[in-house]
Amino acid sequence: MDTLAHIQHKLVGAEDLKSVVRTMKAMAASKIGQYELAVESLSKYHHTISLGLFVYFRDKPGTQLDFKALPGAGKSPKECAVIFGSDQGLVGPFNDTLATFMSRYLTDLPGEKVVWVVGERMKSHLVDIDYEVTKSFPLPSVVESIASLISQLLVNGEELIENGSFDRIHVFHNKPNSGVGYTPVVQQLLPLDRQWKQGFLKQQWPTKLLPQIAGDAKLTLLALVHEYLFASLFKACAESLASENASRLISMQRAEKNISELLDDLNHQFHQLRQGLIDEELFDVISGFEALKK
Repeated sequence: MDTLAHIQHKLVGAEDLKSVVRTMKAMAASKIGQYELAVESLSKYHHTISLGLFVYFRDKPGTQLDFKALPGAGKSPKECAVIFGSDQGLVGPFNDTLATFMSRYLTDLPGEKVVWVVGERMKSHLVDIDYEVTKSFPLPSVVESIASLISQLLVNGEELIENGSFDRIHVFHNKPNSGVGYTPVVQQLLPLDRQWKQGFLKQQWPTKLLPQIAGDAKLTLLALVHEYLFASLFKACAESLASENASRLISMQRAEKNISELLDDLNHQFHQLRQGLIDEELFDVISGFEALKK
């Protein structure tokens, strides 16, 4: 049976843990805001770039993209998957859900598969399900560090496509829901094929005044494509970080609730045991008094 000192020790430990959870909860809540703002800004920028590509392909429908990276007839494409996980724990099923989603998606694709990971925690999850991780990148801790990571990914990805090491690059990440939680999603980043081109031609210009291409058309296309790839990866990373902190916030809220219930239970035990000891002392005093009286 626990003593008063033992229960008091548990109470102090639970209070300290609750303080840590509150701090982590506040940090997660503050980070969500900056990543959600980045996602909103990138969504608008991404839409602007998409409109620019729409105008380009509308004016120059015969533009031929470089298809040398596409697999030849009868050959299975070589797939590269870039997956955004977390560097820290206390995020619930954040990594498990995404790793399972990626595994199911890649299982349906033929050919060789290689995985690049952003986030150390995700790397261990993928190793557990027998995926070989050929490249790993540290996860940015602030919005300002995302650009450096995206530049590394683009340089490595474009080199692989150009030299024929891989045919397609897919990006996997968790995307925040409009309400609570997140959903795993995938996007084919490279190559930029005919289907990618046709997707822009389905858009509509928001006004009746259509713009014209100014300057060198080829340089304009290269600039638009570069910004499209950069914005796509930046948005994926920001959405992943927003989802991670939302998941951590949910976990901390759940932990705070459990600790509060534990504290209530310990306080109840403490007061019950203390009252029992007081009652025993009173009974001893009364018994001694009765004995002396006789």
